[in-house]
Amino acid sequence: MQRRRILIVEDSPTMRQLLMFALKRLPNVEIVEARDGMDGLRKLTGDHFDLALVDINMPVMDGLKLIRLIRDEEALAHMPIAVITTEGAEEDRARALALGADAYLTKPVQAGRVLAVVRELLKV
Repeated sequence: MQRRRILIVEDSPTMRQLLMFALKRLPNVEIVEARDGMDGLRKLTGDHFDLALVDINMPVMDGLKLIRLIRDEEALAHMPIAVITTEGAEEDRARALALGADAYLTKPVQAGRVLAVVRELLKV
């Protein structure tokens, strides 16, 4: 089974820990963390990832701008992106999906839900 690499782009250390804890249940997964959109973009363009989990509200660069930049980058354009955010409004969801997010989860999110979405996006 091939090893999958997931990037968590989230400014909250607590939320990053919760996501890492949930994702460690998946076999053959390597998880990398990024503190904000700029850090995430730097890691994405310098390496290969199979999936990105992106928060919307972050300092330096927000998640929506990061999604736009990922989708504009030919090498990254097909990588699945799941948004995990406190923004529950329908227009926020619609905007993220229109920019190219593949899934949209609202915090607080259950570990089982995160795992189901990650499995679906990675097709495992």
